[in-house]
Amino acid sequence: MRKFMARSYGDGRFKREDFASIGENVIIENGAVVLEAKHINIGSNVYIGHYAVLRGYDRNEMVIGDDTWIGQFCYINSAGGVEIGSRVGIGPGVKIMSSRHGEEGRDVPILLCDLEFARVVVEDDCDIGMGAIILPGVTVGRGSQVGAGAVVTEDVQPYAVVAGVPARQLRERPESGKT
Repeated sequence: MRKFMARSYGDGRFKREDFASIGENVIIENGAVVLEAKHINIGSNVYIGHYAVLRGYDRNEMVIGDDTWIGQFCYINSAGGVEIGSRVGIGPGVKIMSSRHGEEGRDVPILLCDLEFARVVVEDDCDIGMGAIILPGVTVGRGSQVGAGAVVTEDVQPYAVVAGVPARQLRERPESGKT
């Protein structure tokens, strides 16, 4: 049987020059942890809150667009690749995962199964509510809104409002600011 091998991913300390690229006016608050920064690209005018974790990965890239806000205590894992567009708001405690353990039968503990990778895309102008979870392989369409605590297991259409566990579309956002 395969064995689990515990290992460290480092202490999460970083310098600006560690990133693949980083724009101007990027604020990364105290307590934020960045692992494998050389696989992370951050645009300009980006805020990353206290105790957020950005987990780069050697197979794929994390891209964070301009004018994006990532709240406190978020966890973003880019093993399968993560692309976050511009002007995106990501509420505190949001989790974005781009990998999962496969299933290899009952005789193999899930922890020891091979990882499966699937890119996550959050398109421009989205809002991801506090505590939401976005699972591997999901695209959150442009201008859509994900409700607080939602678990997004399937693609979200542009300008949709989704909520729940699992997330379901409630409505479309109006074309103008008037409802």
